[in-house]
Amino acid sequence: MANWILGLTGGIGSGKSAVSAMFEKLGITVVDADIVAREVVEPGSAGLKKIVEHFGKTILTSEGVLDRAKLRGIIFDNETEKAWLNALLHPLIRESMLKQLQQATSDYVILVAPLLFENGLEKLCNHTLLIDVPVTTQITRTSARDNVSEAQAKKIITSQMSRADKQLKADDILDNDRALSEVAIDVKKLHQKYLTHA
Repeated sequence: MANWILGLTGGIGSGKSAVSAMFEKLGITVVDADIVAREVVEPGSAGLKKIVEHFGKTILTSEGVLDRAKLRGIIFDNETEKAWLNALLHPLIRESMLKQLQQATSDYVILVAPLLFENGLEKLCNHTLLIDVPVTTQITRTSARDNVSEAQAKKIITSQMSRADKQLKADDILDNDRALSEVAIDVKKLHQKYLTHA
């Protein structure tokens, strides 16, 4: 792949979207695995068709859209169903991400993926950046944003790679547990650094 790829990751509630938006403002193309994951199950997609065949029509909302909360509820405590879903979606997501990364025309391109290290996606990247916040901040943000209980937020966090392991794997770490104006200053510095590599 000709493009220099920065893998941007962080646990749930770490503020990956806020940081990737800052890079976008600097003219950098962002390919977000979460957005791609939604695209591959949009109404009319092959992905959604297979999910409905497997789980039945009750997995859809009245508008015919995938009921993500319902699906999350089914797969979270069921390893077999989770494995089935991952086997279906991961190849679709990967293919779409690769296509979007190849089509990017900015000086470098960012791949945002919450499970960058867990899914081995760092192998696609030239460099990695961890958006880092304490676990307590993750729980507070996740509960407020996704309207989930603290217990469910904790469960999601423990299902991801530990903060310490991510810190060991990442090339750069950005502290996002402070004012966004301060984070933005560091993003600009990182941007300059990445431009020299790209």
